[in-house]
Parts: sequence; structure tokens; C-alpha cells
Amino acid sequence: MQGFTTIDFGVLVVYLAAVLFAGLAFSKKEMKGKEFFKGDGKIPWWVTSVSIFATLLSPISFLALAGNSYKGTWILWFAQLGMLIAVPITIKYFLPVYSKYDIDTAYHYLEIRYKDKGLRILGAIMFIIYQIGRMSIIMYLPSMVLADLTGISVNVLIIVMGVIAIVYSYTGGLKSVLWTDFIQGAVLIVGVIFSLFFLVSTIDGGFGSIMSSLGEGGKFLGEGDAIFNPNILQSSVFIIVVGAGLNTFSSYVSSQDIVQRFTTTTDMKQLKKMTYGNLVLSLTLATVFYLIGTGLFVFYNQNPALLQTAQQDQIFASFIAYQLPVGITGILLAAIYAAAQSTLSTGLNSVATSWTLDIQQYISKNLSDKQKTRIAQYISLGVGIVSIGVSIVLASGGITSAYEWFNGFMGLVLGVLAGIFVLGVFFKKATKQGAYAGFIVSAIIVVVLKYGGFDVTAWSYSVISISSSVIVGVIVSYLTQPSEGKTKELA
Repeated sequence: MQGFTTIDFGVLVVYLAAVLFAGLAFSKKEMKGKEFFKGDGKIPWWVTSVSIFATLLSPISFLALAGNSYKGTWILWFAQLGMLIAVPITIKYFLPVYSKYDIDTAYHYLEIRYKDKGLRILGAIMFIIYQIGRMSIIMYLPSMVLADLTGISVNVLIIVMGVIAIVYSYTGGLKSVLWTDFIQGAVLIVGVIFSLFFLVSTIDGGFGSIMSSLGEGGKFLGEGDAIFNPNILQSSVFIIVVGAGLNTFSSYVSSQDIVQRFTTTTDMKQLKKMTYGNLVLSLTLATVFYLIGTGLFVFYNQNPALLQTAQQDQIFASFIAYQLPVGITGILLAAIYAAAQSTLSTGLNSVATSWTLDIQQYISKNLSDKQKTRIAQYISLGVGIVSIGVSIVLASGGITSAYEWFNGFMGLVLGVLAGIFVLGVFFKKATKQGAYAGFIVSAIIVVVLKYGGFDVTAWSYSVISISSSVIVGVIVSYLTQPSEGKTKELA
């Protein structure tokens, strides 16, 4: 029960210095224009695949997945199976479209498809607001956990995390972000797998005790966990799989931080490899996290005197700090920090890219590549500073309900946005009027369902938002369809 030692602190500092050095090393070549926003075309698919994984796995997920399994059952593990829905649909129907039109951003597709700049700007604005809120929360939450475990000031942790991400996002563009994401993702993967093996070695009965807990102990599915409920507004394994699948699908097709990875190449073979690679990584690591959570349940039942916290989302971090060997603790806490930094750096670069290419170029006409790059760097710097400031306010004020409300509300954005992407790809005669109508109606429906006092599982939001957007969009498109032959159909 040594806790966080001087050696662990040294390991954490060395790790952060190494990440900063790596980020700067990959940014030695001056990147301008499309190279800054889309890379130089020399980034391997496996680097991008790990980057997508690191982007989607925020530190909130890092801590929550093991916590869910520790405190409850494996029912939320089925959410990972939603990727078996999201990945094939994305690869078959959307990646070929994005590759064909060689889009600069996710919202560039909306302008091409609907011949409307307003939809492109609307999509970019919604994404940017969502991403700024998400980045602030992602800096705040893991820093609070690490501050409790290490004794380091939460403000210092927030500032260090933000500054390092800003430096290599500012200097090197997407290439620097992708390679540092790869390094941080690798640290996370190795660290988490080591944690599982170490945990199993400390449990009486080893891996067999964990499997016994899943089977006879009822940790896999509880008595109240329904496999299927005809009312899709209520929780069940079925709606969790479908809802989570559409959530991931929404990220893949309409969230700039993910779509930006797809813009690094127009080679469909490379795109398929990076997407399937992310599927394998995500399913494997999610399963490892859930095994760790169940292992922690068994371990602390066998050793109740060693339990340091009752909070489920801090249980894994507590085990890392108090049970792992000296030095290894520092590496694993660095992995939590890595999950936050990779998501943060990706957020900064994607916001800067979206603002510059989706919005700024319509405000300032005829920008050169050098000017676009400079604007993106300034946006990256400014957004990073704002996010650090918001995170510090959250930490110093002890606010919880405000940022949870904001994150919950903005979490609905991607499903609403995805609806107009689906409408555009699957319905050749969809019009911009249909897209606007679908967006507005679906946004109103999901906001009313979430905040109107209705008993609706959050897993159904994406199903409702996408389907309502498409249905309304098709109807309005039919009513506003121009005369035959006036428009060139895109799909």
C-alpha cells in the first residue's frame, strides 16, 4: 500500500517529457495547408487505427468501464458489440463516398451533397461547441482523480496536460497528433493488459475465480437485465447494442475528429484496414477493462481491508496507485493521462481544422495555404487556453451538475448530425430543405425526450434522432423536390 511514490512521480514526468519530445520531433517539417490538416500522405494505416482508438477511448471510459463491471454486471459490455453494426455500415456506404469526393472535413460533404454552404457551417458550429465542452470535461475529470491519488494540485495537472497537447497540436498539425496518439495509445494498451495479468496473479484462484464470478456469481447478466424489450425506449441488451452501434456510427460519419483520420488517404484498402483495426482494438480492450472490473470485485472481496475507495469510477485508479509495484504505478497513471491527452490533442486539431476550412474561408475569401495554417494554429492555441480555463473553473468550484448537463446535452449532437449524413448518402433525391427540416425536428424530439421528464433510456437517443431526421427529411425532400433534371444527384 505504498501509494504514489517519488519514483512514480519521476516516471510520470519522464513520460510527459517523452510525449512532448515525440510530438515536436514529428513536427520538424513545416506543415502548410492540406499537409497541416490532412497529413503528408505517409502515415501508416496502423498508426491512424490506434489514433482513432485513442480518440474514442477517453479517460472517462478508461475509468468507467472497469468501474461498471466492478459495481454491477457486464450488461454495458454489450455496447461494444455495437461496433459490429457501425464499422460494416461505415465501410460499405460512407468511406467510399468520402474517398470519392476527397473531402477536407466531415461537413465539406454536406456542402457537396446538398449544394449548400449553410449546412456545412451548421455542422461545423455544432461540432465545435460539442468538442470544446468535451475537452474541458476530459481535462477536468482525470486530473481530479490523479490529484486525489498523487497529491499534485489539480490545476497543475490540468495546465500541464493542456500545454503539452497545445504545443504539438500547434506546431505539427495532424501528423504530429496522429503519431503522439499512437504512442499514447500503445502505452495505454500495454499498461492495461499488464494490469489484468498482475491482478489475476494476486487473486486466490486466479482467472478461474473471475470466470466463476461471471458464471455462478451473476456478474455477467443480472436478474433484471433484459435481453430484449419490445419497448425500445426501455433498456435491454438489444437496444444497448443497437443504440451504442449508432452512437459509434454517428462518430465515424459526422464527427470531424474521427472523419479527419479518414481524410488522410483516399485508398479504400487503407481505410478498411484502419477501421477494422480500430474495431479489433476497441472490442479487445473493452473486454480487458471489464475483466479487470470483475477481477477487482473478486480481489477486494478476498481482501476487504485493502479497499481504499467506494467510488466505482475510481476503483481501478485506486488499485493502480496502491497495489501495483513502484514504477509500474507511474506508468499506469501515465496511461490514464495518455487517454486524456490523446483525446485533447485530437480535439484541438479537429476544431482548428473545422473552423478554418468550414467557416473561416467563407469569412475571409481567397486565403493562401500559409494563412489557413496560421489561422488554424491560432484557433488551436485559443481553444486550448479556453478549455484549460473552463477545466480550472470546474475544479476550483467543485461543479458537477452543470458540466454533466452540458455533456449530456451535447452528446445528442452527433446523432442529430448523423441523420442528415444518412439522408444524403441513402436518398439520392434528398434536398437541402429536407436536411434542415430533419435536423431541426430530430433535435427538438431528442431534447424533449431527454429533458421533458420522459422515462427513456439514453441508448435509444441515436435510434430516435437518426430515424426521425431521415423520415422528416425524406418527406420534406419529396415536397420540395425540384423539377426533374434540374439537379445533379449525388450519393
